[in-house]
Amino acid sequence: MKIIIRPENESDFDSIDVLLKEAFKNDPYSDQKEGELVKAIRETKDYIPELSLVLSQDLQVVGYIMFSKTSIPPAFPNTNCVALAPVAVLPEFQNKGFGGQLIKQGHHIALNLGYQLSVVLGHENYYPKFGFKLCSDFGIKLPFDAPKENCMVKSLNYELDNILDSQVNYASPFYY
Repeated sequence: MKIIIRPENESDFDSIDVLLKEAFKNDPYSDQKEGELVKAIRETKDYIPELSLVLSQDLQVVGYIMFSKTSIPPAFPNTNCVALAPVAVLPEFQNKGFGGQLIKQGHHIALNLGYQLSVVLGHENYYPKFGFKLCSDFGIKLPFDAPKENCMVKSLNYELDNILDSQVNYASPFYY
């Protein structure tokens, strides 16, 4: 069993689309538009090709993660933060640690590219395993109405110990 994590390329796009549909089809919190979101982000200046990763096992794409540029003004007015969305693994490959491998590798790459923070709107029992903490603990708000336990931030190389009193500005496709 050979596992490879690498940046996506155009030949992966169809497989990624199928993977996203399968991974989220039974998720009660999904709007079933993850594939549309990914396609739209790829068309913006906030797309980071090095941070749109596929995980393949024996040459089959079974996992995917995308990070896009975001900012958190006024604390971080420039684009030195990333938003993690989505992360997906084919149902038959879930619970094998592949999502975690994608998150860890993505954060490693993001740090090397100079990003300081990662934000996610996600499952409150999953993301804290990877160092995510509640945005509300640091005065960071998301521009969406979402339960505070699902709004999280992770420091990549910034000391999160003060109240930032800021709001996340996502890539434009997150708003439609």
